[in-house]
Amino acid sequence: MSTQTIQREISQTLSTASPLDTTSIFDKLAQAFKDGKRHIWLEGGTAASKTWTVLQYLTVLGLQVKSPLLISIVSESIPHIKRGCLRDFQKILGPAFRLDRFNRTDLIYQFPHAKAEFFSADDPAKQRGARRDILFLNEANNIPYDAYRELDARTRICTIADWNPVSEFWFHEQGLATAPDSAYIHATYRDALNVIPEEIVKNIIEMGKRDPNWANVYLEGRIGKIEGLVYPYFEQVDALPDGDCFYGLDFGYSSDPTALTKNIIVGNGLYSEELIYEAGMTNNMIAHRMDELGVRRNYDEIFADAAEPKSIDEIRGYGFNIKPAPKGPGSVEYGHQKARQYQQAWTKDSLNGIKEQRNYRYIADKDGRLTEKTTHTYSHLMDARRYAIQGRFGPRVEEKIVIYDTMKDFGLDRI
Repeated sequence: MSTQTIQREISQTLSTASPLDTTSIFDKLAQAFKDGKRHIWLEGGTAASKTWTVLQYLTVLGLQVKSPLLISIVSESIPHIKRGCLRDFQKILGPAFRLDRFNRTDLIYQFPHAKAEFFSADDPAKQRGARRDILFLNEANNIPYDAYRELDARTRICTIADWNPVSEFWFHEQGLATAPDSAYIHATYRDALNVIPEEIVKNIIEMGKRDPNWANVYLEGRIGKIEGLVYPYFEQVDALPDGDCFYGLDFGYSSDPTALTKNIIVGNGLYSEELIYEAGMTNNMIAHRMDELGVRRNYDEIFADAAEPKSIDEIRGYGFNIKPAPKGPGSVEYGHQKARQYQQAWTKDSLNGIKEQRNYRYIADKDGRLTEKTTHTYSHLMDARRYAIQGRFGPRVEEKIVIYDTMKDFGLDRI
């Protein structure tokens, strides 16, 4: 069947589809497709429902088209797909999601006539594999340009992509927004006020007040640049290598999550895995979760925030070998410098760790100069890993910590 026939059928599908609880972005997306656009780009802030909207749109197509249609939904890794797009896809279908139509091994969902396949952009075989009708690149800024080119070249009808504009990437570098076959859609939380909870709106507005750079990127959806990253370079790996492991624990409760990392050093490589990232956990719950995760009592070293001696004592009472990480004047920057001595890596399923490292940065003062203060929003797993490094390799708590004044000695205060 020709592309034009399928596009006409899809346009009719969108016109007759059952009402959904959608945002204005859905209407813009549907209109761009009806207009025959080959590429549809969605750039904007957090809570704008960009990904949710695209998946709603693709679900409507999958349920109602009468011709064979292959939809590829792609993200940077399989863990990211499973905990992001695939989870949202199931929520959108709700009771209509049928397990007998879902291939868990290949991550393929069979609609009456269409198929939706989920895979990662780091799979070369998939990049150069079979053709598809519609491609959705989720968080396209984290997908390499070469992967986009391979996938897009094998897409017949339309490529859709979404992202938060944390910095310029290949979309901006290639000038794709102005291509004649492209539709560019900008979105912020204001476009989704009818579907997002009021408390989420209040929370992101408050976060924006505390961090103007965060507000520029995630609140207003403008192109930004995350300057002054504490740890600018890291890689993603499938799993931790074999080696002696040690743990870092950052306590949280109501508004902040408790964060636990498992860490292994091999040569000059620091490999970390996110084990816990959850708010509302009591010390008893933390101890039970660590048991479930295989942290060995009376053996594995766990280094935690020294400012929580009561919590450390309580968890030690459950038989865990937990200790306070070194703390004192200069200890935080000392920990940063120790961690930067290693080539850092997170396992691909450490989604919060990856997100935090991409956004954890030094905060600028009123004159735009970087200080030693860091962003709290993205600090939890970063702190947990730092406690582990300081505890394993740093001076003891009572020792004086001597470090370079990073901001001045290396000229960073001028940036």
